[in-house]
Amino acid sequence: MLKFIYDFLPIIIFFATYKLTDNDIYAATTAAIIATLIHTAIQWFMHKKLEKQHIINLVVILLFGGMTLLFHDDTFIKWKVTVINWIFGLVLLGSQFYGEKNIIQRQLDEAIQLPDNIWFRLNMMWVVFFMFCGLLNLYVAFYYGLSLSEEARQAFWVDFKMYGMLGQTFVFMIFQIIYLQRHILVPEESDENTRNKEIN
Repeated sequence: MLKFIYDFLPIIIFFATYKLTDNDIYAATTAAIIATLIHTAIQWFMHKKLEKQHIINLVVILLFGGMTLLFHDDTFIKWKVTVINWIFGLVLLGSQFYGEKNIIQRQLDEAIQLPDNIWFRLNMMWVVFFMFCGLLNLYVAFYYGLSLSEEARQAFWVDFKMYGMLGQTFVFMIFQIIYLQRHILVPEESDENTRNKEIN
């Protein structure tokens, strides 16, 4: 849970800066870029390596955040959320067909034991979740509340980015935990599953 909150720190800082600067999206974008750089540097100094998700986050925020500031257009920072989610979704989808284990299994199989079909379902759930988040962000950013002023729509999107994205990710993770509890193998079941695979 602490890691979950820690990884969301750049988003929290983006939101806080936006509110404290009287809805200045460009100040918030600058703060998010700096926060992501610091977050990535801390990861490097603590672990002497970077996870792929941190590298992707850094590259995308530098690219889309940089274009937001360069062209003074918040369209790019709004697209950044969708691009991040779709990249994660596609990477997870690709991992299903490359290598013996998908990414979710590689990250968790030392902690829990699951049947192979459950690892597949778990990975695909995350694929669908990330794709859905990307689409939902586009709807909220560009199509929701067209009758509202541009400032009101932007403020609503920032609130959604903070509360909506964070909230739905938290709820999805809780759902995953409940789902996994039904399928986790005890050591005896795991050994039996391995023997059956060897026989077959």
